[in-house]
Amino acid sequence: MFSEDGWFDILLPSKQLENTLCHDHMNYFISYAWANNPEVQDALYVRKGTIKEWKKCNKSILYEYNVESVVSYHQLLSEKKYKALVYSGDHDITVPYLATLKWIQQLNLSVIDDWRPWYVNRQVAGYTQRYNRNEFSLTFATIKGAGHTAPEYNPEQCYAMVDRWFSSYPL
Repeated sequence: MFSEDGWFDILLPSKQLENTLCHDHMNYFISYAWANNPEVQDALYVRKGTIKEWKKCNKSILYEYNVESVVSYHQLLSEKKYKALVYSGDHDITVPYLATLKWIQQLNLSVIDDWRPWYVNRQVAGYTQRYNRNEFSLTFATIKGAGHTAPEYNPEQCYAMVDRWFSSYPL
């Protein structure tokens, strides 16, 4: 397909783009080239020899143990003067936004801005709620119509969300 002139072979060290449950790998060829670039790996402080080839949705990794819950770690972080943004696509079947809300409830934060819609170009982009405890602040947002990788589905809305959050501007 792309290899007639050889440029695709240069970008991707492996010609095999395995068929997984992930989105079409052809949409990700730039990420393969970027993540497998030795200069990029050096800049990200990836230890040499720890990965042979970066793959999206690498299902070959075998974990030695399973962490049942990280809520205690998040509770410790919520005792700091941090500002956090958590978001979910409202069509995410991998981690439904209701599960994220349940996780947030376990942090025992106070609601400071109740559940309401937020907008991009005068259209509902999703719903948001803000929480705090002492000097910790958490903003939760849904992205309307987005799946598990929300920026892939709705890049304009996700960019607006992150831009507003970094600017301390309400969603």
